[in-house]
Amino acid sequence: MSETNPSILSHVSIGTNDFDAASAFYAKVLATLGCREIMRHPGAVAFGREYPEFWVQTPINGQPATLGNGSHFGFVAPDKASVHAFHEAALAAGGQDEGQPGPRPDYGEPYYGCFVRDLDGHKIEAAYWDMELMYELYVEPHEHG
Repeated sequence: MSETNPSILSHVSIGTNDFDAASAFYAKVLATLGCREIMRHPGAVAFGREYPEFWVQTPINGQPATLGNGSHFGFVAPDKASVHAFHEAALAAGGQDEGQPGPRPDYGEPYYGCFVRDLDGHKIEAAYWDMELMYELYVEPHEHG
């Protein structure tokens, strides 16, 4: 997997103050993007498509989980319909709207996404990137530049 994975990240881990509720929330929401629970330990659960990329856990140091100002976690959506399904599932599971599904002109023409807050207040995003348009606008011009 390490030879073919285009990501620079191994995984991301977020803290929760209500492990059972957070586990259930992410199981419902991430299923809309083709993700599933990959692994579970006491107080920690990992989600992904093939390996444990996104962990939800009670803090190991025993202190309350806190939010990072300016931090958010973006998940890859395979299409625009999945962005809508992610948003709807998150709201139905108790999340709060932070930005309806749609384009964001400031992010570039290939972007389509949404933002929500999870049960602990973490900001999460589902983003679909039109890769054909991305290459046409941003990659190919630099290859010939």
